[in-house]
Amino acid sequence: MSSSTADKPSPPGLRTGSLGTADISFFVVSAAAPLTVMAGVAPVALVLGGIGAPAGYLLAGITLAVFAVGFTTMSRHVRSGGAFYAYIARGLGTPVGIAAALVAMVGYNGMEIGVYGLLGSATADTAHALWGVDLPWLPIALAGLLLIWYGGYRSIDFGAKVLGVLLVAETGILPLLAGGVLIEGGADGLSPASFAPGNVLVPGMAAVLAFAFSAFTGFESTVIYRREARDPDRTIPRATYIAVAFLGIFYAFVVWTVIQAFGDDRVVAAASDDPGGLFFAAITTYVGAWAADLMHLFIVTSIIASLLAFHNAINRYGLALAEEGVLPAALGRIHPRHRSPYVAGVVQTVLGAVVVLGFAAAGADPYAQLLLWVNTPGMLGLMALMLLAALAVVRYFRRVPHREGALRTLVAPVAAAVLLAVAIWLVASKVQLFTGASATVDAVLLAVVPAVFVLGLLLAHRLRRTRPEVYAHFAAEPAEPAEPAEPAEPAPPAEAAEPAPPADPAQPAESGEPSCPHPTSSSSTPVSAPPSPPATPLSPSATD
Repeated sequence: MSSSTADKPSPPGLRTGSLGTADISFFVVSAAAPLTVMAGVAPVALVLGGIGAPAGYLLAGITLAVFAVGFTTMSRHVRSGGAFYAYIARGLGTPVGIAAALVAMVGYNGMEIGVYGLLGSATADTAHALWGVDLPWLPIALAGLLLIWYGGYRSIDFGAKVLGVLLVAETGILPLLAGGVLIEGGADGLSPASFAPGNVLVPGMAAVLAFAFSAFTGFESTVIYRREARDPDRTIPRATYIAVAFLGIFYAFVVWTVIQAFGDDRVVAAASDDPGGLFFAAITTYVGAWAADLMHLFIVTSIIASLLAFHNAINRYGLALAEEGVLPAALGRIHPRHRSPYVAGVVQTVLGAVVVLGFAAAGADPYAQLLLWVNTPGMLGLMALMLLAALAVVRYFRRVPHREGALRTLVAPVAAAVLLAVAIWLVASKVQLFTGASATVDAVLLAVVPAVFVLGLLLAHRLRRTRPEVYAHFAAEPAEPAEPAEPAEPAPPAEAAEPAPPADPAQPAESGEPSCPHPTSSSSTPVSAPPSPPATPLSPSATD
């Protein structure tokens, strides 16, 4: 027995039109974990760069805002679910795009899996500080794996609601601290000295910038949610700019208020004596001990929010690569009810469990080794992807017809590429500040991203030889749905029917093609995606 394609139910796709600007912004800002970055990392930036540290966060934010100009412009022209790797493939060629896809998977997994060590250690510290209970970190990390898996398994709008609540909690405690400091006038009155050139242009600012760039990691993931966004051509750019502006201004303002809490002359000494307790001491003094207790709890929820945001991003990269044919097709399965890439979520959770258990079996420290050693190559990988994406924007718009201005397609991307190259050099040259490891370990960690990139180029070569159809369609635009057929005129009643006129050759025959769209090989087809310009080639990488 046979049935037509139209009779077969279509496989479930992602829940389109679910996310607005605020929802995507929650995902992006939550991935950056603002409270954890401030309480856990900003004191070290103060020790290294002095009171000019707030300016470092502003400079990093400005750099990434310049990058976002070209990045969001290209998001209107490339609708693939692969985000970074799709942009890079369309601009720099298929081999570089496939290599970028592997770097993206390693980068996002590194940024997420290492944080399970932070979840275990921070939760144990919170339990000890609040209740005097000593908890082992490993069960906490494993419980976190299950919790994050469930959050990714549920629908994307469920995740957006959870992250919205957690983000309001973690970012709300820091303005509470800032308000207390401003009302009291700080330790010695409010001072703008942090932004004076003499305090900004100091040797330690290079280290501050390295930390500052790492504090924005994850902001670029807005484009990953294109298929689930409402009006993505507007929502994605808005969410990207909101995230960058919020993080840059918020970080600089909070660090500046903590400087005021101790005074320009004493804050560096206070941060050196107890970097982990700096923010807790400030909020206890200016707000109360109860606020310090809340900050302990909200750091844990901040970490959970970051884990969930990265987990969702990784799942969608896995889904996109499965649809491309690069990863096993099973990773492209979407849950029929929750419309989530649930198989990719299971695989990512299992990978996280393997890494966490491996570090635990080796007796590694959850913070100094699991977090820092796994996060560092992840951070460098994502920064390298941003650099490649900036270069891809320039080349893409030189090769295809468009109506975008030179500022968006040339000036801003070139400036962003230069600034990002400097940022990567700063992070690589100061890597010992991030890892606290030996020179040998640092060399291995720095080699991870180049090694993965080379493996990706080899994979591209193999795909071109053994699976040319996958290679040829890599990062191609999703197929457009067919135009709906015009409704047929109702037939006249039988008793009034006129004799049938001769067949009109302009009209399609009754036995012609069905009016429903033909099935495509990818579930990434956006229902309301605008048609591509006819002059735009399907894939500029075909010239490789």
